[in-house]
Amino acid sequence: MKRQLRTIARWVVPSLLLLVPLSCLGQTKASDSEHWVASWATSQDLTPQAPPERPVLPPGVKMPDFSKMKGPISRPYIPPSFENQTVRMIVHTTIGGREIRLELSNAFGKGILSIADVHIAIRQLGSTIEPGTDRRVKFSGNATVTVGPGVLIVSDPIDLEIKPESDLAVSLFISSSGEAATSHPLGLHTSYIAPGDSASAASMPADFKTITSYFWLRTVDVLAPAGDFAIVCLGDSITDGYGTTVDADKAWPTQLANRLNDLPKGPRVAVLNQGISGNQVLRDGAGVSALARFDRDVLSVPGVRWMVLLEGINDINLHGQVTDPGALVPDDLIQGYRQLIARAHMYGIKVVGATLTPDEGVWLAGPVGEATRQAVNQWIRTSKEFDAVVDFDLAVQDPSHPARLLPSFNPGDNIHPNDIGNRAMADAFRLEDFQH
Repeated sequence: MKRQLRTIARWVVPSLLLLVPLSCLGQTKASDSEHWVASWATSQDLTPQAPPERPVLPPGVKMPDFSKMKGPISRPYIPPSFENQTVRMIVHTTIGGREIRLELSNAFGKGILSIADVHIAIRQLGSTIEPGTDRRVKFSGNATVTVGPGVLIVSDPIDLEIKPESDLAVSLFISSSGEAATSHPLGLHTSYIAPGDSASAASMPADFKTITSYFWLRTVDVLAPAGDFAIVCLGDSITDGYGTTVDADKAWPTQLANRLNDLPKGPRVAVLNQGISGNQVLRDGAGVSALARFDRDVLSVPGVRWMVLLEGINDINLHGQVTDPGALVPDDLIQGYRQLIARAHMYGIKVVGATLTPDEGVWLAGPVGEATRQAVNQWIRTSKEFDAVVDFDLAVQDPSHPARLLPSFNPGDNIHPNDIGNRAMADAFRLEDFQH
């Protein structure tokens, strides 16, 4: 009997081993000491959308004449579809790595996305790439790929080493996209769109058009040392960088990344901008709510250990001040925050609570909303439910009039800090908080 068992074992055990992935049979020393971390990311929006309905305003409140307002007031036009076109997008990474990969998402598409060619390279200037850095990107070994509505795809690893704070050119040749191209409208970096396949071109052809939006691109991941990690900045337009200079990388998450990269030692820390202009904590609108997109934009991003939460001013202004004054009370937002904290902690992610910044002078703002903002900020500062707190309100307010932005930080719309205001926000962090 023992002889029979030994005979069976000689045949069965090797057969079973063939069914086990090679990665489970042993890993190299490099694999043990490295992991994938998102070095850049952006959140997909619900676009394109029909123009929003005019809100029902209470007596005495009038819609302003936006054509006479100063500062940024509009979202860029998003093409509803693409066909036989190349879009080259520029992304500014935070940490480096010896290999990279891409994640593409058709989260809100209404049809099949057909991609015939994808390339990535280090950007030199404008749409021009550094010679010798162009790489064709494949997905499960294939250079062409189709992506159904709601589907996320991850590329094969790409043999391209990048340094921290690199500019990369990601080029997609789209055969067809169907309706509703999944996008991030406020990209704040110039993207290039041209007819035909220019994915591998050294620079885009002369007939290109430009736009400051991202399409289908979700993350650029790097293979980094095991100690490196990412911070997700979940927010609205103030996180998105609305009001900062295009192609200058001045949004506060990028400026926070600069501070972290300047540290002489310790793990390298990626900072990911997951802001959506107009986003709310509790309700869908410009993008699904923070509660609804949390799994997609935080939990599923590789390498995340911390989240910075700056959301709520749109909830306050849209639903607690103008359309139904008093309908949204501080506890509504606090309960939303508590849900996000609890869900982050379930996955070992720590949360920095950011106080809501001043907005006096915005047509949506008023005394009811200001009282709510102050109550919410007091809870953020004192509740001790967050793992750390950053006081953005204090960082950008006018000391002589705390309900409004410091004039030198105001780009003209009274709510979105400009480049130097975003620097003040980045400087408000205690970097040692992220070492715990």
